[in-house]
Amino acid sequence: MVSTMTPAKTSQKDAADNDAAGDNGSAGTGTNGGADAKGASVVVNAIAVLRTFSAEEPLLGVTEIAGRVGMHKSSVSRILATLEQEGLVERDPETRRFRLGLGLIAVAGPLLAEMDERRVAYPVLRRLTEQTGETSALMLWNGDEAICVEQIASPHQIKHTTPLGARYRDAMSASVQVFLAHQPAERVRELLRSGAVTFPGMDDAGLAAYEARLKEVAGRGWAGNYGESSMDEVGVAAPAYDHRGDVTAVVLIPAPRFRVSRERLEDLGEACMAAAAQVTTRLGGRASQNS
Repeated sequence: MVSTMTPAKTSQKDAADNDAAGDNGSAGTGTNGGADAKGASVVVNAIAVLRTFSAEEPLLGVTEIAGRVGMHKSSVSRILATLEQEGLVERDPETRRFRLGLGLIAVAGPLLAEMDERRVAYPVLRRLTEQTGETSALMLWNGDEAICVEQIASPHQIKHTTPLGARYRDAMSASVQVFLAHQPAERVRELLRSGAVTFPGMDDAGLAAYEARLKEVAGRGWAGNYGESSMDEVGVAAPAYDHRGDVTAVVLIPAPRFRVSRERLEDLGEACMAAAAQVTTRLGGRASQNS
């Protein structure tokens, strides 16, 4: 982080940096190694602060953030002040709590612009929303979670949408099901047993049933979630493949449950699978021999 303090306040700055770095006693040695470690700790702490925000809890206070990252409130306040100055967080004028700022879009913009999957999928998603009347989205896999990188909102007044960058780790989420259906069985068990992907009440019987469900998803070509992760929502998702036959993205249709019967869920699943196939073709990909 860039400091605007004058040389006369160097000692105060060092104390603040030590505090923000988690009071790391080895950071103040005056050696290059110590300075590098201190700077790295500050960056890590700033990232930890940013990651406390979520779609479910977009507004957080200093005390809440401090409790979640295990830092002093004064340290969190200083980090938030710097992030606010750079537009990475902003303060709600009524509650005085913090939310992620628009400056993050400027940071992520070049990455999103270079994503072939996102650029290629956009017109396909637009046509899919026109065809179904429901929101369509593109999801990427981040090792243990599905992340929304593009979305076309439904024209209906009542609809299901999610912020770009929203992350999903629920095992019953349609997009998570698709990604896991194309993972090795050992990796799926590791993610579920470690809690990286959430599956409440998992036991041996539940795990076996879930693995059977993933095999069905892989064979059918799309996954469904009929109010299983949220009572009021449904979702269908289908994979898009790269030139190696690996799943590179997932096309998702989320919708309010009251508008989607079991029969319509099947229709949406077929439409979603057809759209994902178009994304695959536009990427120059091919479906896996095992799918």
